[in-house]
Amino acid sequence: MFLSGLSFVAVNATVRHLGTDLPAAESAFIRFAYGLLFLLPSLVAVLRNGVPRAAVRLVLGRGALHTMAVILWFFAMARIPLAEVTAIGYLNPIVVTVGAALFLGERIALRRVLAIAVALIGALVVLRPGLREIVPGHFAQLGAATCFGLSYIIAKRLSAMFSASAMVALLSLTVSLGLVPFAAAVWVTPTAAQMFWLAVVALFATFGHYSMGRAFAAAPVTVTQPVIFLQLVWATILGALAFGEAVDPFVLLGGGMIIGAITYITFREARLRRRVTAPAPEAANL
Repeated sequence: MFLSGLSFVAVNATVRHLGTDLPAAESAFIRFAYGLLFLLPSLVAVLRNGVPRAAVRLVLGRGALHTMAVILWFFAMARIPLAEVTAIGYLNPIVVTVGAALFLGERIALRRVLAIAVALIGALVVLRPGLREIVPGHFAQLGAATCFGLSYIIAKRLSAMFSASAMVALLSLTVSLGLVPFAAAVWVTPTAAQMFWLAVVALFATFGHYSMGRAFAAAPVTVTQPVIFLQLVWATILGALAFGEAVDPFVLLGGGMIIGAITYITFREARLRRRVTAPAPEAANL
């Protein structure tokens, strides 16, 4: 999980290094095109087996949400500090929790409601509306967090139909196709250096997701989830050293509140899951 966090911070820093010379939609398209090349074997296998008709709308819907999310994320990354992008991005699981209750009928107990409230207060601490200027990058990252969260809700439905590798391959395909019209409308011929750095983004992102998968397989989420907070620490340090960004204690405080709420929700869900799946005393010896 430590390596995963460093990888995602490296993704953020590389995109920040690219700046605003390339439009957000074009940068996102090139990054996903590289990712699609990496996942080509998995994609061929999925398409060969065919996509069930019942899954087509879900696959396309997730692709559309993720397309908007990555455009907004690339836009935000080039315009607001790394630490703020990271802290606001922590809202993804909160969107998933609320969305699962609204769209999947999952119950939200009072403790989870209180944890969600703490996370939202944390977001307000990061943004501090009325006390400082809120720029388009902040709104873009809030939109990205919302779209990513809704995408993950659909992924939860798709996980019953596809393997993890198949879901990632289909997502890369639909997002790449979804980005084509947006990228074409604002296309600027990229330099060799820009193409190289976007390839680096794709490599770090792929490695980050791989490392995260290995971490979740090796340890319970109650152990791995708190480590995610280190991403905010790395982002703050890197932003200060590489880009001269001021260290904002309110961003660290708000981000800590959000990740604390997420960790509590994750811990509670893990405990409830253990209670549900624990074998009855009579069955334990069979």
